[in-house]
Amino acid sequence: MSAAGPDLILRSRRIVTPDGIRDGAVSIKDGVIADVVFTEDIPSNWLVEDVGDSVVMPGLVDSHVHINEPGRTEWEGFETATRAAAAGGITTLVDMPLNSSPVTTTVEAFEQKLAAARGKLWVDCGFYAGLIPGNTAHLEPLIDAGVLGVKAFLVHSGIDEFPNATEADLRAGMPILARHNVPLLVHAECDFGTSSYMADPRSYAAYLASRPKAWENEAIRLMIDLCREYGCPTHIVHLSSSEAVSILRAARQDGLPVTVETCPHFLFFASEDIPDGDTRFKCAPPIREGENCERLWQALREGVIDFVVSDHSPSLPSLKRLEEGDFQQAWGGIASLQFGLPIVWTAARKRGGSLPDLAEWMCRGPARFLGLDHRKGTIEVGKDADLVVWNPDAAFTVAPSMIHHRNKLTPYEGIALSGIVEKTFLRGVKVFEAGDFLDPPVGQVVLRR
Repeated sequence: MSAAGPDLILRSRRIVTPDGIRDGAVSIKDGVIADVVFTEDIPSNWLVEDVGDSVVMPGLVDSHVHINEPGRTEWEGFETATRAAAAGGITTLVDMPLNSSPVTTTVEAFEQKLAAARGKLWVDCGFYAGLIPGNTAHLEPLIDAGVLGVKAFLVHSGIDEFPNATEADLRAGMPILARHNVPLLVHAECDFGTSSYMADPRSYAAYLASRPKAWENEAIRLMIDLCREYGCPTHIVHLSSSEAVSILRAARQDGLPVTVETCPHFLFFASEDIPDGDTRFKCAPPIREGENCERLWQALREGVIDFVVSDHSPSLPSLKRLEEGDFQQAWGGIASLQFGLPIVWTAARKRGGSLPDLAEWMCRGPARFLGLDHRKGTIEVGKDADLVVWNPDAAFTVAPSMIHHRNKLTPYEGIALSGIVEKTFLRGVKVFEAGDFLDPPVGQVVLRR
């Protein structure tokens, strides 16, 4: 450490490091972690911020967030999304290329996205580009501009400006991504002839039946075949079908560059408990049965599923059609960005999950996927001093008044969760404490190296 001393020493009896939980302190200098020391090694003349038994963990990395700005900022925007992230202990997020207008499928659109984010970031933010029919020539310039990955849908995205990619589009784009070692993120559902028509649009069971597991299973088989052919890093977003786990496990055993994420709502809710007409629960792919949920947990524990991210996909409340309860017409997306940590912790601890597990699933795993693990995701010397201080034993009930997302509609309203975020540090700067945001926005744009 510098002779002038660190800028901050954060003391805790529970610091989650790659080597386990340590009773000690994190020393921060110039925005990075200068040292992780035992308590007895803290010089007596240095000021210490002691958080007692509260957990100090790496800031969360959420690599799947729909921010929607520019163009649909009334759904969500950079300021509200990144404030919600900071309040939830997230210090790095990545914005998806659709739901904004224009969609991020050209460098010009990406530049508009960067301009819209300027001065509004409470946490660090990276970006993905999109792969749609006809934009193959734009992929390499977007990669050169610094996007962290490229997203494609195999079914209609819900946004007409972002049509689904065909197999021919994938075959044209994947060699480009493979050459640059940039991941292709895939919404893996394909309609292989099964009907999506719902006789009773208020019935959740009917909605679930309209998007069967076979849609995911067959789409994932297709992507594994293409990954094998082109060697393109292939990432399956928001896995909900537990039947696909064996397919993915075999691909990993074959050494293919395939990674997988799932989301808090697939690990927390069960379709049997969703009331008819409650369209707050609509997402695609859908929340499935309780038995399916437990199988996803097993795949996460085994490491077949690499990490957990929010897929925060808000909209105007009117688009959820809650008054009609129409699952067929309602916008498909769940707002949960601020609450990912307590949601996953509440469900994990019931199943024997540990704090190091949580740090792996929500910090280190997504940082590694993004190629940011040299800076983010663990409490180690030289890494960005992105930290969350939280009490895993404190409980609260989700209420609209505490939500920092632009729109407050969420299926977690009224649910009791364990784990209260107390403080969030971004590169050593305290950006959130006890419900308050303490500094002007200091988040930075994160571009691919």
